[in-house]
Amino acid sequence: MRSRILLLLIAASLFFAWLANAVIRGSSQALDNSIRAAIHAYATPPLTAVMRALSFVGSPAALIIIGVVIVFALDRGDALHFVIAVIGAELLDRSLKLFFHRPRPPAFFGLAEPGGFSFPSGHALVSCAFFVTMAALAAKRIESQTARICLYATAALLIAAIGFSRIYLGVHYPTDVLGGYSAAVVWLSIVTLARR
Repeated sequence: MRSRILLLLIAASLFFAWLANAVIRGSSQALDNSIRAAIHAYATPPLTAVMRALSFVGSPAALIIIGVVIVFALDRGDALHFVIAVIGAELLDRSLKLFFHRPRPPAFFGLAEPGGFSFPSGHALVSCAFFVTMAALAAKRIESQTARICLYATAALLIAAIGFSRIYLGVHYPTDVLGGYSAAVVWLSIVTLARR
């Protein structure tokens, strides 16, 4: 298991480095813009409402509320692991944003543009760390292999939906979201290895 996590750490690190290089050089911009435009072409008012709700689920306000409940439901060791994973992801996101200084894209639907920089997506990074850790800690308490698979699949779908909502709403580029996911995998791999 440790060797698998190490391989995942290396792969995610290399992917993040490749993405970051593309963002710095501007070579991803044309593809980012075309994907944004393609997604926006399918926008509808009901879908926009769903995307705004999903984006809220990945917001700090929602995650703090859910996180407090989770922490009180866990034993001390797991609660500490959860807090380190999530708060560390938030700190990592802020540090990376300051380092890369990528300006935000113009938001769609007349939404106010969020503060801060664009790369990587904080919603993608922190929600990935949050829901993957939550699923992993819950899976330890479930005996059924099928139930564990369903739990991880649900977490993955929610994380993907939150990331997609940020692109749909126009507040992030696709590479921002992918960068958030890969940075989260790097961070979670480090946290997992440190606890073993």
